[in-house]
Amino acid sequence: MDKSKLLDRAASTAEERLLLARILDKLEQAEQRSIPACTDFLSPQEQALAESLLHLTGTDPARWAAFGGYDGAERRALVFLPDWQQPEDAEFPFRYLRAAYRPQYKLTHRDLLGSLMGEGIVREKVGDLLVGEDSCDLVVLDGVADYLLQNWTQAGRARLTVTEVGAHELHIPELRCEEVRDTVQTLRLDAVASTGFKLARGKTAALIESGKVQLNWRECDKPDRLLREGDTVSARGYGKFVLAEVGGVTKKGRTGILLKRYL
Repeated sequence: MDKSKLLDRAASTAEERLLLARILDKLEQAEQRSIPACTDFLSPQEQALAESLLHLTGTDPARWAAFGGYDGAERRALVFLPDWQQPEDAEFPFRYLRAAYRPQYKLTHRDLLGSLMGEGIVREKVGDLLVGEDSCDLVVLDGVADYLLQNWTQAGRARLTVTEVGAHELHIPELRCEEVRDTVQTLRLDAVASTGFKLARGKTAALIESGKVQLNWRECDKPDRLLREGDTVSARGYGKFVLAEVGGVTKKGRTGILLKRYL
């Protein structure tokens, strides 16, 4: 299948097409020049798109790897490998920074991301922002690290002191989530998401049909889509949850579920 047809199948918008074209370019670079080729950081949704594309191309899973600088990272880059390199030996052009500030400023993820954008840093060059009480650790591509070390000095009213740290020194906040057990008549998306989002089932179905719900980082507007254990569901303004466990069926024919809802 040629490149244009691949993009026709994998992309549904012009923005997705441009993203996937860049990913194909990186894949071709690794294959033709026999050197590793790394993408920018991708959001979970973009990673899902990329994986769908790579499945269509028939790319050997051993020829690429994904990493965000630490285990469990949400934003990750893909590196495509020449045939002489194994995934466990993949190297990513990452550097690790810590922006320290006084805790009384109570900086948020939005404050820090906004200040980065104000410095002209595009989102694709920065991985996760690990925000703490008095500092924010972040993973960045090598090309922007020196600029940030020299020029990123303020977020809102807070003065920043930016230093480079080792990957093993990252302060990784503990993910906060609550477990929710329930029984549902069906594993349809609207039924499970009604519990996950704490909404009436009718309102949940309307939210899904409006295109505002993502299933495994891809938009899903089908309320009757059946979920499987491990699926992630999210909606802007309503949060995110994982269907962590599907249990047995009760005497009344309802299925037990365990959700992990992120706080």
